[in-house]
Amino acid sequence: MSSPRVLICGSIAFDTIMVFEGRFKDQILPDQVHILNVAFLVPTLRKDWGGCAGNIAYSLNMLGGLAVPMATVGHDGAGYVERLKGLGIDTSMLRTVNDEFTAQAFITTDLDDNQITAFHPGAMSHSHLNTVAQAGPIALGIIAPDGRDGMIQHAEQFAAAGIPFVFDPGQGLPMFGKPELDRFLELATYAAVNDYEAKMLCDKTGLSLEQIATRLKALVVTRGAEGSWIFTEGQRLDIPCVKAETIADPTGCGDAYRGGLLYGLSQGMPIRKAAQLASLMGSLKIAHKGGQNYHLTRDDIAAQYAAAFGESL
Repeated sequence: MSSPRVLICGSIAFDTIMVFEGRFKDQILPDQVHILNVAFLVPTLRKDWGGCAGNIAYSLNMLGGLAVPMATVGHDGAGYVERLKGLGIDTSMLRTVNDEFTAQAFITTDLDDNQITAFHPGAMSHSHLNTVAQAGPIALGIIAPDGRDGMIQHAEQFAAAGIPFVFDPGQGLPMFGKPELDRFLELATYAAVNDYEAKMLCDKTGLSLEQIATRLKALVVTRGAEGSWIFTEGQRLDIPCVKAETIADPTGCGDAYRGGLLYGLSQGMPIRKAAQLASLMGSLKIAHKGGQNYHLTRDDIAAQYAAAFGESL
C-alpha cells in the first residue's frame, strides 16, 4: 500500500549565507544610521537549497512519505527542480515563472550570531497561480510561508476539497491581520508556530493559545531547546527536545520538524507520537549546516527515535 500524498504549499528558495568575521556593532555608528553606508567583508560564503516547501519536502521524503511540493520557481530554478526529482520527490506541482528569479535570501551573520537578511520573493509572488485541485488525490496538506494571495487561496481550496491541512504562517505572519488569521484558523485542521510567532498570533487575534486551540484539532508551538507544546482536546502535551549530536546551524530546523509532523499525521499516528518524531527530525537537522544537508535512512531514524522515546517508530 502506497503512502498518502502530502501537498506542501510554500516557497522554493536559494539561501546565500555569508559570515562577517567581525561584529556589526563595531561597524555601525548608532548616531549615524540616518546616513548609513557600510560594507562587510565576507570571506565565507555558501549557497544552500532552501525555502519552506523544499525543506519540508526533503524531511518528509527522508522518512518515506510522498511529498508533493507546490511552489513557483524562476528561470534559474531548473537545477533545484532536477535535484528534487533526483531525490524521488514529485515535482509535478512546481511551476516555472520565466520572467522572475527564484526566491532568494541573502543572509550575513556576524561573530555574535546577529543576522542581516535581504529577501527577494521573485517567483514566490506568483504562488496563487497554482491550485490545490491540480495536484490530484491528496490526503493532507500544509500552508507554509509563501506569496500572500497564494496562502489565502490555498487555504480556501483545501477546505473546499475537504482536505485536512496545517496552517504554518511562519515569517509570513506579519502579512495578515485579524480577519485573515481568524479565517485561516476557521479553515485549518492544525496550526504550527514557533514561540515568537505564537505571541504574535495571540496579539493579532486577541486570543490565548488555549482559545486558538479550541478552533483546531491541535495547535503546535515549537520552543527551540525547550521542546514543543501541543494544545489538543483541552490539554497541553509537553514534547521534549531531542538532544542534538552537535549544534551547527538552526536554519531549516522548523521545516524538518514539520516534515516529521506531517509524516506522523499522514500515517495516522497519535499527535504525541507525530510530535515526538518531529522533535527528532529537528534535532537531526540542527547538526548540519543548511536546510537540506542531513542524510539518514528510515532505519537510522527509527533507531534514534526508539533510543530517544523508548518506543518503536
